[in-house]
Amino acid sequence: MSNDAEFTEPARVNFRGYGGITIAGDSWGPQDGPLVVFLHGGGQTRGSWKDSGLALAKAGMHAVLLDARGHGDSDWDPDGNYRREAMVEDLMAVLEQLGKPAFIVGASMGGLTGLMATTHPEAARITGLVLVDVVPRPERKGVERVINFLSSNPEGFASLEEAADAVAAYLPHRRRPRNPEGLQRNLRKREDGRWYWHWDPAMMGGPRDGRGEEIDVHTEALENAAKQLSIPTLLVRGALSDVVSEEGVTAFRALTPHAEYIEIGTAAHTAASDANDEFTDAVVDFVRAHIGDQQG
Repeated sequence: MSNDAEFTEPARVNFRGYGGITIAGDSWGPQDGPLVVFLHGGGQTRGSWKDSGLALAKAGMHAVLLDARGHGDSDWDPDGNYRREAMVEDLMAVLEQLGKPAFIVGASMGGLTGLMATTHPEAARITGLVLVDVVPRPERKGVERVINFLSSNPEGFASLEEAADAVAAYLPHRRRPRNPEGLQRNLRKREDGRWYWHWDPAMMGGPRDGRGEEIDVHTEALENAAKQLSIPTLLVRGALSDVVSEEGVTAFRALTPHAEYIEIGTAAHTAASDANDEFTDAVVDFVRAHIGDQQG
């Protein structure tokens, strides 16, 4: 068990993903601790898990936080391939390079990647799964709201304040920060002086074929994956979520009867950020409860 003075800063790590894409990440905690890999949602970065990474490190766990392809410091795919299958292959490549089984924690887009990865031929690399506000049958209106936000403001923002206003409108349940400087981790200032979201616009381009946050396209495949789940599984839902309803939870639990479930009363779709302490405690407890299932 580590103490609070250890592992207060992550190590930057890079992995080779599908098609040679570089996948950027942060590594928190002891290398010999239980491995927990975090996959963020569409339009986010590994920075959204920073507090969780630190907390897991203090609990003696090895947390690896990844930027998805086309996001943050990971490469943009030159062919605009942001299909679910490519993201699954990225994850499996990372797990191979890490060299031991891992618990996967995935929010929204990342959760779908984690769920689909459990049907991969190398799925034995996945020891447990935490799905954060995502189920095979989400609420269409909530999904459309996410997609509309990710697709908005292609012309960028004149200032961080303007970007903060857009985020506040998207997340009305969250108090708007007085200082918008923290948004710099999610934006890039280009030569024209305007601020643009860090993700590749091609993520939202083309037909709705599994790219980005169009999470109801592969419903049948996702439900089949849920039916086949035998590893420890935890579903976390924000009680204020407009993406995962109580009916969606019930349907998922019918497919995966052994799944554990918690609801965070103060959180919405961005559950991990809305109530980080409660969320992180749940992840730590889950990993500790199932640590005997992890080999290697």
